Amino acid sequence: MASQSCSAAQLASFFGPNTTNATGAAEYICSQFSGVSDRFTDTSFAVDSTYLLFSAYLVFSMQLGFAMLCAGSVRAKNTMNIMLTNVLDAAAGGLFYYMFGYAFAFGGPSNGFIGKHYFGLKNIPTSSSDYSSFLYQWAFAIAAAGITSGSIAERTQFVAYLIYSSFLTGFVYPVVSHWFWSPDGWASAFNTGDLLFGSGVIDFAGSGVVHMVGGLAGLYGALIEGPRIGRFDHGGRAVSLRGHSASLVVLGTFLLWFGWYGFNPGSFNRILVPYVSGNYYGQWSAVGRTAVTTTLAGCTAALTTLFVKRILSGHWNVTDVCNGLLGGFAAITAGCSVVEPWAAIICGFVAALVLISCNKLAEKVKFDDPLEAAQLHGGCGAWGVIFTALFATEDYVNQVYPGKPGRPYGLFMGGGGRLLAAHIIQILVIIGWVSATMGPLFFILHKLKLLRISEDDELAGMDLTRHGGFAYAYEDDEDAHKHGIQMRRIEPTSITPN
Repeated sequence: MASQSCSAAQLASFFGPNTTNATGAAEYICSQFSGVSDRFTDTSFAVDSTYLLFSAYLVFSMQLGFAMLCAGSVRAKNTMNIMLTNVLDAAAGGLFYYMFGYAFAFGGPSNGFIGKHYFGLKNIPTSSSDYSSFLYQWAFAIAAAGITSGSIAERTQFVAYLIYSSFLTGFVYPVVSHWFWSPDGWASAFNTGDLLFGSGVIDFAGSGVVHMVGGLAGLYGALIEGPRIGRFDHGGRAVSLRGHSASLVVLGTFLLWFGWYGFNPGSFNRILVPYVSGNYYGQWSAVGRTAVTTTLAGCTAALTTLFVKRILSGHWNVTDVCNGLLGGFAAITAGCSVVEPWAAIICGFVAALVLISCNKLAEKVKFDDPLEAAQLHGGCGAWGVIFTALFATEDYVNQVYPGKPGRPYGLFMGGGGRLLAAHIIQILVIIGWVSATMGPLFFILHKLKLLRISEDDELAGMDLTRHGGFAYAYEDDEDAHKHGIQMRRIEPTSITPN
């Protein structure tokens, strides 16, 4: 909000010649005016900070969604293990993002590669960074780590989770977010100097920064440690190792859906920004539009997945629909603020096809990802980056990224190909960076025998062998008889044709 000023000397000139102590009266009026102006400024900061904090709470609630989704997608014998890894993603990520991550990401002024201030939140708050900003960005960092944990579920040693999660949230992810979100980043659309292709990268809430980074990290982890025992038979055919609870999958999906309204609309960071002063249309309207585009992309992807998978498999599969929905959300995350609602429907439709295609490819190359996280977040995230470069509108780009008239926008909207070129560069550098950091990390863990658990532990389940017992309490035969319940195994019977 622009500050208002009052000049006592100018105001005094408006008083008549018979006014006693006109200067004193003018100074008093100006002091009162300045006090009111300060209150408006304070209110503006308070509203924006509250909005960002509330968005941070929504994004953090996605951790519960991740936990439920992961728990439902693995077999019952590994439930405690995957739940614990989700808790530690948040806990370890909190400390390492506090000590290093936030500084590497947003510690300006700095160079275009990495930040160099605010270690341990030193000198926070400032005019550009506050504690609410740290909390919001931390929630994003642990979301990236949560994506990776799903790809390597059911076969990974606990110490490996701790190491990769700390490294990802403390260094790998923050550097990428600095490139594309910091005002100092070399490819950031917020850069006040020379912009990449005159545009910078428009990855508003992180289809590339969050989803591609997490998905590619999971890809390397799953590739290096190999598929789960029994995932492919001796002939190389895929064998379904279904998760134990579709109910938890659906619950987790709805929690993630809810949290995505903080993930995407919250990425404005501020809500009290008028585009035209005194008008009904401002950043609050853009926030609403972003929530709408997010919703439409997810809904379209869910329905597309439902019918395509019905044609391919002959079943109405709720788990596939949930993953399709999340794929639509991951794709729209980059362009949610700068595209029209109708374009979000196209985004969701193609995202569903990308996810299905990536899953087919994964089976052919014998790649095993229990949650389809690498395919969903990596594949759909990359599509979201390309989609934004095709469908970003001129008006929305200039409103969300002001200060540079003539900024390039979507190719299909008449904005030329410069934004698309910048986004292709983004995809390539993220692939290169994650390959150069997370790939070697997982390889070293593998060589040190710190990555994968033993075959015996995997067959028995990590809950029993690593965590002291199963997640669920089952009644034994004696207890079942006491309650009048008898459980027995039903063997298949052979039917002899007449």
